[in-house]
Amino acid sequence: MDKGKREEHQDFFTRFTSRTAKVLGHAWVFAGAVAVLVLWAGTGPFLGFSDTWQLVINTGTTIVTFLMVFIIQNTQNRDSAAMHLKIDAVMRELQITNSKLYSAEEEGEKELEEQRRRMEGQDGTGPAS
Repeated sequence: MDKGKREEHQDFFTRFTSRTAKVLGHAWVFAGAVAVLVLWAGTGPFLGFSDTWQLVINTGTTIVTFLMVFIIQNTQNRDSAAMHLKIDAVMRELQITNSKLYSAEEEGEKELEEQRRRMEGQDGTGPAS
């Protein structure tokens, strides 16, 4: 499926977060953020390092951080779901019958660790303890 058709099936938020995450992941965006901080810091002596001067950077970084949490989480959730689908497809193709593996993402940390130990013990790559 080509990119145009794929984007037709995505909702607005998915398209927005995908594009935003892709753009914000570039080195030039990081360089731009550093430039903004240097510019802000450079204006400090001219503005007397006032409370307003400090409030500008605090407010700006808080807003950006707050919004980025949702963008990153949405992107991570989609990546994780896609990875689960692909791994499930590989497991079905290889005819893996351990049903616990198909729903492993729903297990708690303790159960996952126990399952990992059992599997390492079965294939001989590590200790079964």
